[in-house]
Amino acid sequence: MPTAPQTTDELLQALQENDRRPYGRTRTVTAEELVEAAEQFAEPGPLIHALLELQEAYTYGSEPRKSPVVFARLLTLFDEQPDVFDGRLRHTLFWRFKWVANALLALPEIPLASLRQWQKEMRDRYEKAGLGLQPCYGQAYQLAAHTGEDTALAFELWAGRPRTQLSDCEACEICERALYHLAAGDDERALRVWEPVLAGKDSCQEEPARSISHALLPLLRTGGVERAVELHLAGYRACRRNPSMAGEVGRHLEFCALTGNEARGLELLAENRGLFDEVESPREMLDFLTGAEVLLRRVEHLGHGELPAAGYAGRAWTVAGLRAEVGVRADDLAARFDARNGTAAHTGRRKARVERAPLLDALELTLRPRSLDDLAPAVPVTAPAARTTAAAPESVGELILRARELDDRGHPDAPALWARLRTLTAARDYAHPDDPAVGSLLLLRANLLDEEASRAGDKDDFAVAEALYEEAAGLYEDAGAPGRAALAHACALLAAAGGVDDGAEAKAAALTAAHTSIVALHEGASGLAPVHEARLLRLRATPLGLRLQTSGSEEDVAPVFAEVDLLLAFATRHDIVGQISGGLLLKAGTHALSGDLPTAVAVVDDLLGRLKADGPAWHLPRALGLRGRLQLGLRDPEGAYANLVEGLRLAADWPAAAVDTSRLHGDLAEVCMHLGRADEALRHLTRSAELDLRHGSRTDAFCAYSNAAQLSLDMGRVEDCIALLDSLMAEPDVASGELDDRLLAQLRLTRGRALHAGEDLKAATAELVALAAESAGWDDDPGSHAMIAAEAAVLLAESGEFGRAREAVTQALAAHARAPRYEQLSNCLRELARQQAQQQGEEGLADALAFLTDAGRIAEEARAAEFEARGRSLDSALAYEHGRVNAYAGAYEDALAALEKALALLGEPGPDDDRTGEWAECVRFTGAVEGLYLERVAPALTRLDKAVSLLTALGHTEEAEPLTALAARLRDEE
Repeated sequence: MPTAPQTTDELLQALQENDRRPYGRTRTVTAEELVEAAEQFAEPGPLIHALLELQEAYTYGSEPRKSPVVFARLLTLFDEQPDVFDGRLRHTLFWRFKWVANALLALPEIPLASLRQWQKEMRDRYEKAGLGLQPCYGQAYQLAAHTGEDTALAFELWAGRPRTQLSDCEACEICERALYHLAAGDDERALRVWEPVLAGKDSCQEEPARSISHALLPLLRTGGVERAVELHLAGYRACRRNPSMAGEVGRHLEFCALTGNEARGLELLAENRGLFDEVESPREMLDFLTGAEVLLRRVEHLGHGELPAAGYAGRAWTVAGLRAEVGVRADDLAARFDARNGTAAHTGRRKARVERAPLLDALELTLRPRSLDDLAPAVPVTAPAARTTAAAPESVGELILRARELDDRGHPDAPALWARLRTLTAARDYAHPDDPAVGSLLLLRANLLDEEASRAGDKDDFAVAEALYEEAAGLYEDAGAPGRAALAHACALLAAAGGVDDGAEAKAAALTAAHTSIVALHEGASGLAPVHEARLLRLRATPLGLRLQTSGSEEDVAPVFAEVDLLLAFATRHDIVGQISGGLLLKAGTHALSGDLPTAVAVVDDLLGRLKADGPAWHLPRALGLRGRLQLGLRDPEGAYANLVEGLRLAADWPAAAVDTSRLHGDLAEVCMHLGRADEALRHLTRSAELDLRHGSRTDAFCAYSNAAQLSLDMGRVEDCIALLDSLMAEPDVASGELDDRLLAQLRLTRGRALHAGEDLKAATAELVALAAESAGWDDDPGSHAMIAAEAAVLLAESGEFGRAREAVTQALAAHARAPRYEQLSNCLRELARQQAQQQGEEGLADALAFLTDAGRIAEEARAAEFEARGRSLDSALAYEHGRVNAYAGAYEDALAALEKALALLGEPGPDDDRTGEWAECVRFTGAVEGLYLERVAPALTRLDKAVSLLTALGHTEEAEPLTALAARLRDEE
């Protein structure tokens, strides 16, 4: 706190500001400082408010040892000066007796006699104050449930009594009732009792998150699998990283462990690693550690005990090591509680949880299902088991020769052999074969560098690829392999051109230069084997194909065909089927880029016939993928779907990277959207992304995940969207800032929108405000900053922070001046005006109208620029908003005039007018203002009846219904 409050008004304002902070150390420390500041004032009121805030911070910040101490001060103040406590403060004081009871219950060092003494104190105080005793019986039941003794009697004495004003909230009492039935083994009855909370009808500070965490396993046991998944996603988000809900986090970890989601469990454990050191409540810690142990034991049982795990600070943990540590600590806590209580309840409950068998072998919880193998250190990729592969040669010499043979053919199994050779040659005892057919160690090292460069190029790491290719070329020359050296030089030239990123013109020029250099290299090369010369011819054609793709110029078409013809003639003469296939793929792609899709399809069909007859079989998935894309371009999504599905089926026989399985999934996602199969499209998008991630193409992966997140949000799968994005935000390159900042911004923007859709306004606002601050520095993209700042402004207004909303929209307007976003800014300003008028009424009218004045300037600029909005007309929408804002503020005459203007701008709709809904709503609202608020019923009815007749005649009966209902209401009130 920068400076201590000097007046009571400053103190109360500081308390209000602190109340808006999330629970945690910052809020707690500030609350402590405010208590010290309150002690300087003579009147006790400020101190009472400060102590209440501090007790709340301790309670929800998981510091139960400190809460009773603060309450003792409050109770002393009440005993000494009861008149200072008004009705609200008195209610709060008696309510918090329960907080203290729960705090003492959570501390095993507090004797059982002291717990009962406090319950007696609470009962005596309630009786003396004439308050109902149901809350006291509630605390007695919670103590019985905690100790495991006399629970049935305590439950009946509590649950059978009528509620009072000081009873726990409905949601909390429902949870306690449900837990009683759950402990009795009646899952179905527990879930019936829980239903109002799980459905969101009853809630509070801790609910429904607490109930959800307990209901997950009963739902699975009773067949409610889909609902368990849905509630897991929503419930975990509500309790994560919250020290006061560490027990709930532990139960979500347990749920992951028992449903085949151990990898997700470890991710959630890592996200909550702070709880190991932040939780001060032994009861919460016991629940958290037990859930964590269930997870860690399961991972260890599956053979992954050496995986890294997030645990206590100060050392690196493995799953096995952390499991042992957690087990010892949790056993100790359970034993301490049982020793205090004189029962074995906590040890028994803990044992039952830890020994519980998995309920499901596999359950897809998120759009990004991962296995423990995905978390393990990377191992060389091998071909899938679906295809029978030849056994790898036993001797090193045979292995080298086989790797070169497969590499020359472009066979997908070659990378696995090179990976094996890389491991062998790295060993200290490696002995290179003395065999002229194998060649020197220098030649092998050149091969390995060559293959490493190829992998870098596949990941678009062009600078690394270029350097590695040049190094490999030098080694090839030293090893006496000029043909391979020429190929490596050519690959380096192509990689250098691929790395040019200064615009299309510079890219095209670089590709032209690369082609020229490769041609010269080819013409000067000697000692080329046919297979290598065919590859060099392919490398000559490739930059020209990329140039056409970059420029789209008709002039660039013929040179590609010329090079392809050279390649095809040579490959056909020497029967090099892989290069024939590659040449035909390039030819078909060139026809497609030139706009001749039917010819492109014919070329691919010819290629498919060749591949089925002569191979190579691993080219079939790519050819089918290309045919699918061409058919989509020809507006045949059904045909495209069939080809892509077949391509995906055949791709399963080969390593995913070799046949571009990721691309097939991505293309299928696009086709599925054309066919209206959004769920299937979402599955393909996430599979495409995960394959890219495993292959190391992280930018492509995050782009695909971004699309998947947006699609899931569009589909209304809000929790799926948030869970996916939260998982991505935990990726190392995101946390370290290595991911492209604009791509990360898109992910965060989608997350903010999803949080808002999920009714988490506070988190959504924080995300958008932070993103707006960061995007303010995007001098190369002010338009995006304008859009982000505008969205942040709307959320701030929705939160009632209109001063900050004005600051944000001012930033948006400044960015808009550099890169106009007419429609977004107009929508934003109108929404800000509506929010302020709706929340503040007449008091907020002036500021609301100021927002609309800015929106009017935007509309004028748009007209001058001849901008056409994709949605509503900016002018009619502005007039309508003037009407709505004035109506909210009670200025009904001004509202009616504005709405009349909006109707005039819209004009009456025609038969196929897409503005019919907007016009009907404007008529309805005008009729409401005129008939209900200005009490001019006759003209309002005339207006409404005329509009209903018009809409009915046009067949827009649905749009007419609200107008008919309003007219009936006006007639009833006449």
